[in-house]
Amino acid sequence: MSRPPFLALPPCARAYQLATSRGEFAVHDAQPQAAEARGTVLLLPGFTGSKEDFIALLEPLAAAGYRAVAVDGRGQHESAGPHDESAYAQDELARDVLAQAAALGGGPGTVHLLGHSLGGLIARAAVLAEPSAFRSLTVMSSGPAAISESQQARTRLLVGALAAMDMESVWQEMQRQDAETDNVPEEEAPSELAEFLHRRWMRTVPEQLVATGRQLIGEPDRTAELARVPLPKHVVSGSVDYAWPVPVMDAMAKELSAVRTVVQGAGHSPNAERPAATAEALVRFWETVA
Repeated sequence: MSRPPFLALPPCARAYQLATSRGEFAVHDAQPQAAEARGTVLLLPGFTGSKEDFIALLEPLAAAGYRAVAVDGRGQHESAGPHDESAYAQDELARDVLAQAAALGGGPGTVHLLGHSLGGLIARAAVLAEPSAFRSLTVMSSGPAAISESQQARTRLLVGALAAMDMESVWQEMQRQDAETDNVPEEEAPSELAEFLHRRWMRTVPEQLVATGRQLIGEPDRTAELARVPLPKHVVSGSVDYAWPVPVMDAMAKELSAVRTVVQGAGHSPNAERPAATAEALVRFWETVA
């Protein structure tokens, strides 16, 4: 679960509901100070995540001249979603992304798309469905197919728990297991952040978690298909990753002929763990895109 380093929006950003042809989505929208943006970036969060996972990227990206828009996907945190697993099929989520990109304006092929973890798989599906809608694709801490075997096992347990228990009970059980396995931060989270993580979990639609959890477990390798799409590509990760091994992402980047960035000192969420270095790498890539 990604943990944003802080929760206060920078002065350049505002929170609102983005109206699209497929409904409204909660966003954080950071505007550059320059009269004209150098580009627009759409940021998709991962499994159990939300737009807040990108909060530390907003100011540096806006300062570099980019409009940065982080979104809660359908059924995530502050974006509404139905209690129907079929609504969270990957092709449905990809259509949402296409609608979000269109709603940001600028016309087809103007939005740089970035997906973190599960968001990387959804971003890939959106690009494969309509590559002309985007200017570039960045996948962050997201691999070519299903997550690692150890994470598949954890996700199966979570999906099973969600079928048998309410969201509060599942949350309490996750906290208990994390404490028992010492899978907790070295420093206790500030109460505000801890309250946010709990609130975000409770506001997420359980059917969204079940459907997307199954996607993480069963995702096919579509790297060869994506490699045929003539779109600039960027693969970003930390120097270690529990969901997809770093060598697997290295090999994927090579097959995609993608720019490859490894953010030293970061794990599965370089956007939250090393935001300054991550923003610098993203801007450097986008500056190369014609």
